[in-house]
Amino acid sequence: MWLDRISGHATPSGPQFDSRSSSPLPRRTSSRLAPTQNNRPASSRQGSALSLLSTPNDSSTSLAATAREVSSPKPSAARPRPSDVADPLEVLNGIIGKQGKTRDSSPASVAEVKPSELVEDIDFHGLSLEDFIAEEEQPRRAWQSDVGAQTIQQFEKERDKFQDLHSAITGCDDVSKSVEMYLNDFQNELGAVSAEIESLQSRSIQLNAMLENRRNVEQLLGPAVEEISLSPKTVRLVAEGPIDENWVKALNEIETRTASIEAKASGTNSSKSIEDVRPLLGDIKKKAVERIRDYLVSQIRALRSPNINAQIIQQQRLVKFKDLYGYISRAHPTLTGEITQAYINTMRWYYLSHFTRYHQALEKIKVYPSDRNEVLGGDPSSHKTGNIVPGGRAGSAAHDPFSLGRRVDILRAGNQMAISSYLAEEDNAFHGLEVPFRNFNLALLDNVSAEYSFMTEMFSTLGFQQISRKAVEIFEPVFTLGQALTKHLIEQTTDALGVLICVRLNQQAAFELQRRKVPVADSYVNGTNMQLWPRFQVIMDTQCESLKRVAANTGRSAVSALSLAGGDDLNKSSAPHFLTQRFGQLLHGILVLSSEAGDDEPVANSLGRLTTEFDNLLAKLSRIGGDAKRRERFLYNNYSLVLAIISDTHGKLATEQKQHLEDMLKNVGKRG
Repeated sequence: MWLDRISGHATPSGPQFDSRSSSPLPRRTSSRLAPTQNNRPASSRQGSALSLLSTPNDSSTSLAATAREVSSPKPSAARPRPSDVADPLEVLNGIIGKQGKTRDSSPASVAEVKPSELVEDIDFHGLSLEDFIAEEEQPRRAWQSDVGAQTIQQFEKERDKFQDLHSAITGCDDVSKSVEMYLNDFQNELGAVSAEIESLQSRSIQLNAMLENRRNVEQLLGPAVEEISLSPKTVRLVAEGPIDENWVKALNEIETRTASIEAKASGTNSSKSIEDVRPLLGDIKKKAVERIRDYLVSQIRALRSPNINAQIIQQQRLVKFKDLYGYISRAHPTLTGEITQAYINTMRWYYLSHFTRYHQALEKIKVYPSDRNEVLGGDPSSHKTGNIVPGGRAGSAAHDPFSLGRRVDILRAGNQMAISSYLAEEDNAFHGLEVPFRNFNLALLDNVSAEYSFMTEMFSTLGFQQISRKAVEIFEPVFTLGQALTKHLIEQTTDALGVLICVRLNQQAAFELQRRKVPVADSYVNGTNMQLWPRFQVIMDTQCESLKRVAANTGRSAVSALSLAGGDDLNKSSAPHFLTQRFGQLLHGILVLSSEAGDDEPVANSLGRLTTEFDNLLAKLSRIGGDAKRRERFLYNNYSLVLAIISDTHGKLATEQKQHLEDMLKNVGKRG
């Protein structure tokens, strides 16, 4: 660099003392540098520094330069020298005796540099100050003049470059300071981050240790806490949620927790936590009981609504939530008994009201009227009189009380549904007494079965005997109503086949109840049997009495009244008597209805008495007039007719009757 080159030509003898720097007045600026300084007022300091660096001699180490730098004001602050003031250099030269030798006022003289250090001891080599200066003056000035002039010219040429360089250096210095500031801030932040990371690492280690400890504690205490804890969701659902499947699940969960806590509390390992939880469980239990009570009462009240279908409420709102009744029966037995009794009273009213309306509808069904002459020995001339319906047509014109006909189909019908009230009220046809009997009992059978099935499922906490008693209590008024209907139907009738059909229908109902395992209606079925069998025996006794009455009146007038020829006696005809036709049809009907009858039934006894009376009647009729051959032919024709009528019957009673008739025919043949 050019600074090194200048320093290489400096005088090695030491620093030169310049007398100009000792003046207290400001140094006069060279006329050659004036324009430059005026054009660049803001760079006076930088220009002075460059001028000092451009001095070729070694004056930067001289004492005079140091003194000048220290004592003289800065060039930028120097004021212009007045015109009437002498040059300080000339004054100084005059003082030291060198008045003619003024320092060259070239721009190089201004470019004195500040010495890097002050020399305390100067070796003058035994010379005076004047001699010492004179000795060194000539060579230094000559060299300094040439080099200074060259340096100034070079500086003038490259001043802009130096200025740009200085600006770049200054900018770099600013950038370096900014970077240094940023780096210091980054270092501080990095230190803070490092400290925070260390803190986080320490915290992470602590948290890992706490987590591990918590896992260990949870593994040990988790099952115990789970057994005595309830989630807030479950408690809130039981206290405020709607009663549905989720509510029942929550209730079951609470009951399980309660049982577990009570077991732990009663044991020897009871803890403080269990004692704290028990009051809360008690409150939840009371709230659950309260909500279950309100729900069941609302559903029972709904059963009293008009035109309500009880089975819909039972299946969709009660049986679906049967666990509620089980819970309340365990939690509050007294309240459970009250709710159960309220349900029984409600259903008792419900079934009684509905069956009362149904009974009224069945009473509108037209039943074949009963007549006292509808017996085997009845007078045909007075038969079926007075039974005229509002249409003017005989009500029983198409009804034969001694013929079974299609009436047996009611026992073989596959349709097990009762007729509706609407159809019963709109039906204008005549029916046997078994039709209203069957419909009422079929409806009763279905409702009893459905109710008993519901009660066994809903009230499962009760015993079967208790459920049966409560079901009987519900249907007791209906049973009474059904027995009243049966009594009304058979009280005045002489229709033995109709009553026997009712007996078989009642037996079918009993078998169906046994198949369904419903013991509720056993008392009703037995009570109905106790109504039907006595009435059937009474009717059979009436038939026997009618035959006795006919046999007792075997005079000619009576025989004429009973003859098929409309007045002809048996002397002129051996055809079967019309009573034989009646007896055969009645016997056929009874045998068909008793094909599966047991030995314990009263049918066999009643039928035996009736057959005996019929044999006696035929024997008396055969002895009226005519010879023995005609009498035998008469008997043979009557027994053959009866045997032909009952030939398609089956069963034990049918076999016995056929055997009896065959024996009678054989006896008649032997006599013939």
